[in-house]
Amino acid sequence: MSYAIYPSLADKRVVVTGGGSGIGAAIVEAFAKQGARVYFIDVAEADARQVEQTLASEKHAPKFLHCDLRDASAIEKAFDEIASDAGTIDVLVNNAANDDRHHWEDVSAAYWDERMAVNLRHQFFCAQAAAKRMRTQAQGSIVNMGSISWHLALPDLTLYMTAKAAIEGLTRGLARELGEHGIRVNTVIPGAVRTPRQMKLWQSPESEAKLLAQQCLHERIDAEHVARMVLFLASDDAARCTARDYYVDAGWFGT
Repeated sequence: MSYAIYPSLADKRVVVTGGGSGIGAAIVEAFAKQGARVYFIDVAEADARQVEQTLASEKHAPKFLHCDLRDASAIEKAFDEIASDAGTIDVLVNNAANDDRHHWEDVSAAYWDERMAVNLRHQFFCAQAAAKRMRTQAQGSIVNMGSISWHLALPDLTLYMTAKAAIEGLTRGLARELGEHGIRVNTVIPGAVRTPRQMKLWQSPESEAKLLAQQCLHERIDAEHVARMVLFLASDDAARCTARDYYVDAGWFGT
């Protein structure tokens, strides 16, 4: 396939959370190949260093920062470090998440709080930190990553789906608040993306056939397909797109 080049993304200062693997790594690569200056945050040191090494020859080699996004003070410190190096921030992609399976009867208050910190809370505080820098230039783009899971009511994911449902509300609230500063906020909702983690979780010939049958397009979604939507929303081509949800799910309606 041939993909678009967005001149408006060249040299843009981009922050991607959870950029060390899966969809996040594909997003880091996609921006780097557009000539953007990419900073990515993760706790998976080995995976993140591999991404850095793989993309070291790009116009701007992506830079990895280790940060536990459950810690709001660590988030602010990481964004201070990025802004001191980059000057400002143009794009934030709130990608980091973890979809560990759980049974509703086993959920404790502590586990609830930890899951919300992992999947929801950091999206707000990263957006807050980025928006403080973006408003000085009266423009910016924030892309929050949602999930098809809660739209389909998938099993053993109640807390993850709660967090991902809230992200769509977060997007609308931030879009309203930040629009006066020229900052756009959107949600990308991936479907069943073929990442190494997901393939380990539920891959089998039977599940693969069932999944493809439930999609309008009987083709698997790869991480790069999600990354392409993120690029569009970050670019000037999406200058009047905000407060909306954009699905990359091949038309998945099954359960």
